[in-house]
Amino acid sequence: MSVEIRDNRCQNVVGSDSQLEQVATGFIFTEGAMWDAQKSELIFSDMPGDIVRKWSAVDGVTTFRQPSGKANGHYFDLEHRLISAEHANSRVIREEHDGSITVLATHYGGKELNSPNDVIVKSDGAIYFSDPTYGRMEGFGLLRDQEMDYQGVYRIDPNSEEVSLLASDFGQPNGLTFTLDEMRLFVNDTDHGHIRVFDVAEDGSISGGAVWAVPEGSGDGGCDGMKIDSKGNVYCAGPGGIFVYAPDATCLGVIQVPEVAANFTWGDDDLKTLYITASTSLYRVRVNVEGRSIS
Repeated sequence: MSVEIRDNRCQNVVGSDSQLEQVATGFIFTEGAMWDAQKSELIFSDMPGDIVRKWSAVDGVTTFRQPSGKANGHYFDLEHRLISAEHANSRVIREEHDGSITVLATHYGGKELNSPNDVIVKSDGAIYFSDPTYGRMEGFGLLRDQEMDYQGVYRIDPNSEEVSLLASDFGQPNGLTFTLDEMRLFVNDTDHGHIRVFDVAEDGSISGGAVWAVPEGSGDGGCDGMKIDSKGNVYCAGPGGIFVYAPDATCLGVIQVPEVAANFTWGDDDLKTLYITASTSLYRVRVNVEGRSIS
């Protein structure tokens, strides 16, 4: 069994006998899993290798983009254009349908962003991203001094493309996801080891930020990638694997992974296969509740 059951509801959401399978291995450090439903393939980053890869059942692992600016998180926008957060270049970019790159964010307040890490897109087209300092480390990015004196979460306006700072009281903001109705935004903090929840206003700004959950486990790893399934259950990478929370913040269980789990997404035709990027490998496991469609 690959699942640690902490609440009986976990059997309905994940299952009690789900088996983890290694899909591919031999990478340096995998991140940024994103399923492309139009092409039935998985896009994922190998940050230290400065490459974005893709995997499909037909072709296996191939190259998607190289060099990649040591890209981390990815997300599709409303026009199915891939948004990427680049560690080494401290920017958020969009790949157009013709393959050209549009730069969406590089600075705020006259200072270079730290290293955009994870990114999501709201239903109105607004882009939200976290900006910790991990991409200013050797290996995971490019070693250099930090210009900002904080680590924040930002929003890119869908019309003006103006970048606005939403919150800056983090140790290291990382994964982020909306509730299904987009009235709340979850953001986790790797340094503090917890998930916070914010209220989202009509203008896209956020308020609040109370601690919603604390992923606790005996394995390696910390708060990282985070997404929500089609029933409102929150999945978050954490110590020992992927933590699964009910909408009421009860931890239902942990999908145990033998390597440090950094990110994940749901894929395959029914969106019931959870693909997990974990250090040197790509894993997958079948779950009972499908993910929320992104692409």
